[in-house]
Amino acid sequence: MSGTPDPTRSTADGVPAPSSPAAPAAAAPAPASAEGREGTVRVTKQRRAVTGALEQLDDFVSAQDLHRWLHDRDHRVSLATVYRILQSLADDGAVDVLRSGEGEAIYRRCEVAGHHHHLVCRQCGRAVEIEAPTVEAWTARIAAEHGFTDPGHTVEIFGLCPDCSRG
Repeated sequence: MSGTPDPTRSTADGVPAPSSPAAPAAAAPAPASAEGREGTVRVTKQRRAVTGALEQLDDFVSAQDLHRWLHDRDHRVSLATVYRILQSLADDGAVDVLRSGEGEAIYRRCEVAGHHHHLVCRQCGRAVEIEAPTVEAWTARIAAEHGFTDPGHTVEIFGLCPDCSRG
């Protein structure tokens, strides 16, 4: 919508410039925002649905399974949006990301602030967050021995949980 020409203003070629269109009567409220590591993040209804689902789920879940869970509860979030939100949450440290036995990324709401590791059941997927100061010290020592600085690492321990070991 271009509005009516404003004779007091003109474009570079001398044609009267269109006036500003009238403001809409009622503007939709802007989505809330939150601070993340990468700056301000828009908190949309889709982001709230994904984070709400992660709060209800105890174990690691793939993006596809999370999308299905949301869809089954009538949340309209595309699979691409689920992936984008999960990546944003991972970048902000709000979710943990592991690779399943099939190599698929799986996600879970992070319950421990700071660097940590996981014990993961190969059978049922149950996960326990653990701290491992011995691993941290070993990593720093090995890196220093080889002249590396600022070492990072991931350690995930897979096995059978007590329930699956009994079954």
